[in-house]
Amino acid sequence: MDYKEDIKRWRLILGKDTQDTFSSMNSEAISSLSEEDWLMDRALDAIYNPTGKFMGEAALGAGRGPSNPQISKWLGDVRDLFDKELVKIIQTDAMDRCGLKQLIFEPEILEQVEPDISLASTIMLLKDQIPKHSKESVRAFIKKIVEEINKLLESDIKRAVRAALNKRQHSPIPSASALDFKRTIQRGIKNYNKELKKIIPEHYYFFERASTNPSSKFTVILDIDQSGSMGESVIYSSVMACILASMAALKTRIVAFDTNIVDLTEKSDDPVDLLYGFQLGGGTDINKSITYCMNYIENPKKTIFFLISDLMEGGNRGGMLRHLQEMKDSGVIVVCLLAISGDGQPYYDSQMAGKISSMGIPCFACNPEKLPLLLERVLKGLDLNSFQEEFKKK
Repeated sequence: MDYKEDIKRWRLILGKDTQDTFSSMNSEAISSLSEEDWLMDRALDAIYNPTGKFMGEAALGAGRGPSNPQISKWLGDVRDLFDKELVKIIQTDAMDRCGLKQLIFEPEILEQVEPDISLASTIMLLKDQIPKHSKESVRAFIKKIVEEINKLLESDIKRAVRAALNKRQHSPIPSASALDFKRTIQRGIKNYNKELKKIIPEHYYFFERASTNPSSKFTVILDIDQSGSMGESVIYSSVMACILASMAALKTRIVAFDTNIVDLTEKSDDPVDLLYGFQLGGGTDINKSITYCMNYIENPKKTIFFLISDLMEGGNRGGMLRHLQEMKDSGVIVVCLLAISGDGQPYYDSQMAGKISSMGIPCFACNPEKLPLLLERVLKGLDLNSFQEEFKKK
């Protein structure tokens, strides 16, 4: 990048108030700003100017602001000018700095907003304030987020679960769809027929299909903290829960809690319906919820319990630890996820996390993309120390 380009770039970064300073340094560089450069400058100035004005008007927090068409055009310009990740950052800053939160429920605004999980968390937190005329638009926006996460996770989660459950043993019952090609070829390679140029196996190997016997199924219990700080984790957990619930090889139970408990298992057919069943905010009584979830444990050695929480327990802390230990001792696979998020280290009760880890219960944050690998390792009964170590490094 040459000197002129440096001048242009810094002028756009620092805003229009530095116009005279940069013009005196190199007027040619400033005069060479393109129409797109100026459009970008105006779009950024709308929220980052030091006067606190938005598009030349008073901030919306003061009760006066631009009309909705202006905001829609601004959102459209931002989407055209910047890449997707920058758009999400700019949108979030606009909500925080310019008092736009009350407008995110306007249908024409939501149509222009780039789907973003942090914004979806804000909407879910405020969902009781959604006006009637905006409910369908908000639902459509949430559905976009759910579909994006579903594309990210569904195939890998299903593959991971099937890899863990369906390929442990081989079955004598022939089925073309269940043929283990790799093992059949490896064992039959010695019978290669040179004339036919084919392997003639002496024996065909088939993967054992998931049993339909309810007593042989794994039960997966997701106990999800719905306090306000857990917004993103709730969204990812809801999508994961619905994917797991769709698999015949598993029995999936979904419980949400703050100081109250809501059993959402019956809503697992639709992740959007499931999300709407959560009520973000309120206090936290983890022990009460764990006690409720213990009623779902029929066969401890075939039960996996995920506690998804920041561990800011407002109830019986000693009881919580005791019940987790009881679960583990009975044979339940217990995993504590402090957050499901890719945005760095979450806020959580580190003292409580340390106590849970010292009990031999894995306790860490998980990147959404690693959920399939986590599930596969858990179902196979493998060690989860690598996940804990990765979290500690972060």
